Amino acid sequence: MIHTSALRILLLCHSFNSLTQRLYAELRASGHTLSVELDINDRVTEEAVALFQPDIVLAPFLKRRIPASVWQSVTCLVVHPGPPGDQGPSALDWAVLQGESRWGVTVLQANGDFDAGPVWAHASFQTRSAAKGDLYRREVTAAALQAVTDAIQHFAQGHRTAPDAAPTPTPTPTPRWQPLMKQEHRYIDWAADDTARVLAKLHCADGQPGVLDALWGQACYLMDAHPASAAVLHEFQERAPGELLAQRDGALLRRTRDGGVWIGQARLLAAPSDAGAGSFKQIAAELFEHEAATLPQRPVPLQRADDEWGELRYTEHGPEGARVGCLSFDFYNGAMSTGRCERLRAAWLAVCQRPTQVLMLMGGAGFFSNGIDLNSIEAAAHHAGDSAADASWRNINAMNDLALAVLQTTDRLTVSVLRGNAGAGGAFLALTADEIWAHDSVVLNPHYKNMGNLYGSEYWTYLLPRRLGVVGAKDLMAQRLPLLARSALAMGLIDHCDVQDRAGLDERCIARALALAGSYNWSERLAAKQAQRAEDEARRPLADHREQELARMHRNFYGFDPSYHVARHHFVHKLPHAWTPRHLAVHR
Repeated sequence: MIHTSALRILLLCHSFNSLTQRLYAELRASGHTLSVELDINDRVTEEAVALFQPDIVLAPFLKRRIPASVWQSVTCLVVHPGPPGDQGPSALDWAVLQGESRWGVTVLQANGDFDAGPVWAHASFQTRSAAKGDLYRREVTAAALQAVTDAIQHFAQGHRTAPDAAPTPTPTPTPRWQPLMKQEHRYIDWAADDTARVLAKLHCADGQPGVLDALWGQACYLMDAHPASAAVLHEFQERAPGELLAQRDGALLRRTRDGGVWIGQARLLAAPSDAGAGSFKQIAAELFEHEAATLPQRPVPLQRADDEWGELRYTEHGPEGARVGCLSFDFYNGAMSTGRCERLRAAWLAVCQRPTQVLMLMGGAGFFSNGIDLNSIEAAAHHAGDSAADASWRNINAMNDLALAVLQTTDRLTVSVLRGNAGAGGAFLALTADEIWAHDSVVLNPHYKNMGNLYGSEYWTYLLPRRLGVVGAKDLMAQRLPLLARSALAMGLIDHCDVQDRAGLDERCIARALALAGSYNWSERLAAKQAQRAEDEARRPLADHREQELARMHRNFYGFDPSYHVARHHFVHKLPHAWTPRHLAVHR
């Protein structure tokens, strides 16, 4: 948490992304007065400064320069995802592609030079072999929080210039300009590049823009890559590099010179005349549904070797009679399509047959869940005989079926473990467990209204009041702002916040769960859980909550108000913002 005297801080950002949300929540929790303006154009930025009269402008995520009329009148600090001396718009992309062992974040003052203003603070970190987005959400965000903390404290002490003796990294970097990374830098030569190089190119393009390539002769961008194991590649040893070999969990297996990679997401290269159809990320095997149907399925068991990739994984720990089961689900960007919900529910019901005393729902390393899959729903709008409304209806019912399965697990104790962020229906899926544990870095968005005023489902009308009360539940759903894990703990929304380093979180949670499974009063806790569930059901059945919620959702999907469909389309196609939502831009 940031401790300093209160300031008026305007966050100027391209979008209210994960880093911006974390900084917003941390600064607000420290007593600062915050307002947000999305970087739409210079005139809007100038107007925001005039209206809000900030002490300082903080820019955590920009794609344009701050206008001179603003940085010349108020101190503007820019968060750059690179160490001091690094300059250019593709900092993290180059770091991942070049395999930098250490990287950093710099807070510098905006001036006429791009990424070359006075350095107010910086922080460094050890990198991992991971996709750009994963590094951004974890290491970059943690380093940015540390550097912003230092810079804000320096400003709050009355300083209006950068520190004279800011600590410098060792070794001191040589200033260098790195240009915008283009597709020619990411190009994969399937015959020449080894698996490590292929993964580096795909990882550095993760999320946006992806690597321009082709599948079945159709130009598309590839992303969400995972190394394939020797076991799955054994039967394909004679196949040529670049060939597509199999599918699993919606991902396509492609041969490399010395191995193979699973490619989970793809986006078609839109034609100049294309109004948007197909030009957004989709599950690769679903985007190429007919072609992928010719590939063999290579599913994997829930319990398997660590090097075998799959979206679902199950492990067990502890002695008989005090055993813990861990079911993880690592879905890209936390999006849970109808098929993913159905597979996870089937896996949950299967592991419920195992003799465990505690069963943990662990989400993924990057996200717990963000609810229904808006991209898959958008794709349905372009399929003959289908519609976005019908796809939305299928998806929300599949989410509800999954949530119900967890709620009706009354023969053991259940725990949701949030290793990454959770939002919308994903936040309420977590609440279906008896206890909710989260790491201190997690940001929750337990509301739906930001997506076209959705009412929401996943039994939230039952789950939220039982933790916060009716008034508390109503207030939380109305505020529409990101929530820190420690704030969620303080209000009673979650039960435990792990404040230690992110490394070792899984082991600590398993140890905590083992203690719960072997506790002296486990039987009493289970009996109390069963009695409470029976009492709640007698008072108002879960089916009644579901019916009432879905009646409102049906109007969102099929009613005359198109707000949800418009908001989803804008979100999926990454369309520029026309204005800043008023719950963020309090100055308006």
